[in-house]
Amino acid sequence: MTSFRDRLMSLLRKPRLAASPPAVPAASGPTPATRVRDGRRRVDLALQGGGSHGAFTWGVLDRLLEDGELDITAISGTSAGALNAGVLATGYVRGGREGARAALTAFWHDVSGGGPAFSPFSLTQAGAAGNNFNFDKLPSYQWLGSFLRAFSPYEFNPLNLNPLRDVARRHVDEAAMRSCPIPLFITATSVESGQARVFTGAELSIDALLASACLPLVFQAVEIDGKAYWDGGYTGNPALFPLIYNTQALDILLVRINPLHREGTPTRSVEIIDRLGEITFNASLLGEMRAIAFVSRLVRQGKLDPGRYKDLRLHMIADDEGLAPYNASSKFNTDRAFLDSLFELGRAAADRWLALHRDAIGVRSTLDIERQFLAKPRRAVRA
Repeated sequence: MTSFRDRLMSLLRKPRLAASPPAVPAASGPTPATRVRDGRRRVDLALQGGGSHGAFTWGVLDRLLEDGELDITAISGTSAGALNAGVLATGYVRGGREGARAALTAFWHDVSGGGPAFSPFSLTQAGAAGNNFNFDKLPSYQWLGSFLRAFSPYEFNPLNLNPLRDVARRHVDEAAMRSCPIPLFITATSVESGQARVFTGAELSIDALLASACLPLVFQAVEIDGKAYWDGGYTGNPALFPLIYNTQALDILLVRINPLHREGTPTRSVEIIDRLGEITFNASLLGEMRAIAFVSRLVRQGKLDPGRYKDLRLHMIADDEGLAPYNASSKFNTDRAFLDSLFELGRAAADRWLALHRDAIGVRSTLDIERQFLAKPRRAVRA
């Protein structure tokens, strides 16, 4: 039986086609020696999911695509992060960086225009309850939570209607996703095995994106080739291992929207359930970060061969302080004013990060894994 230590070691071993997981075909990328020499700064992106909070990532991507020195070399995305990746790839193939920016804007504005199709609650209701963009104090939100726990989507939605499918079809081109020069890795969770399934290359499809964003209490499982899948956040939010195994990159930039830390202990059932969801969706990322920190430390200490193992340079864009007022219930809020405010938060966070850390790409990590992920945070993160 493979030991836990061996599994950790294999995660950071430099990619070789024969050693790559069969579910994630190998992808090519620039060699480390060319990462900065030609004047370009290249980085892989890892995009978290988080419902409508994915509009924060929209803002981040808009600023990164605008930057003239940064090249995105691969993207791993889950749930809302997967949708952002698919839309970005579609726009990029059609019109380069500006095409990708325009595509993301059109997608999120279309989501906001969906109104009740995505959220049965309104900004007027939330404002009247004194919660701004949050819904958790609304009686209708609490009632809906009870309803979803009492009835499955197979019972209350036997026709398997999914408004997100229609929006995805309007904004995602499957052929473009597959041919995009920026490789995509989309994570979903196998219902049967409980393992992460990563879709890439010819496997990319609108169904793969919907599978990655399939909350099991809201939607019926998405079937692909006879297999059922749920939201990828349960097994990789986002998954980092596809980038480690299948690209030559040493720089990975995580766009994090799911809070690692929330002050106080939830006491109402709806708050407890929401916080449990956040903890569950962080668990896989914490595990991967722990493995990366362990192996990188051994490489730096000279205990592992740097020719065989990756000493990754990790970076992160997040704004826990800016997102703190918005709890888990706001992830169902698709009001245009809310999404635009998240977009602005994301652009500002990316702008700060670029000003502080652009020159570190290809040189050193700017994310302290042990402080941010493996110890109790002392304050909210604004990175």
